[in-house]
Amino acid sequence: MVPITVSLKVNGVERQVQTAPNRRLLDVLRDDLGLMGTKEGCGIGECGACTVLMNGRKVNSCMVLAGQAEGALVVTIEGLGGPDERLHPLQRAFIEAGAVQCGFCTPGMIMSAADLLEKNPAPSDEEIKSAVAGNICRCGAYAQIIDAVKLAAGLMKGPGQGSKTAAS
Repeated sequence: MVPITVSLKVNGVERQVQTAPNRRLLDVLRDDLGLMGTKEGCGIGECGACTVLMNGRKVNSCMVLAGQAEGALVVTIEGLGGPDERLHPLQRAFIEAGAVQCGFCTPGMIMSAADLLEKNPAPSDEEIKSAVAGNICRCGAYAQIIDAVKLAAGLMKGPGQGSKTAAS
């Protein structure tokens, strides 16, 4: 198979990757760019562990071919807090609310919540449940996850906090 060159902006940094055309964005992020926060769970877009933001919307990176990400703006869990490596309010809130139990689903949950809060800075419990419905938590920490998203919404309304994702 003839490799392709994919140019994309990941967490605010322009990147070029040579890859086989049938590789997934998930593989490029983890294997080529060393961004291990994005997890592979099911590999078929059912569990949400691989959720990232691409061009301002959440996607399951296991379902996106690398070539489909050409020219895209991608934000992973590593880039959510921005270039100064501070934790994003969502990351802090997940820790404070105890929503990180085993941690496997956490990056995908946080990215889905970031997508929600970008569109709706004050979501209801039902809106939060709907936003993370595509993410499976094997530990069953859904109550803590809802609490964390509500806590983050409050933190993001504070002084100097915007709802924008830092690396977009």
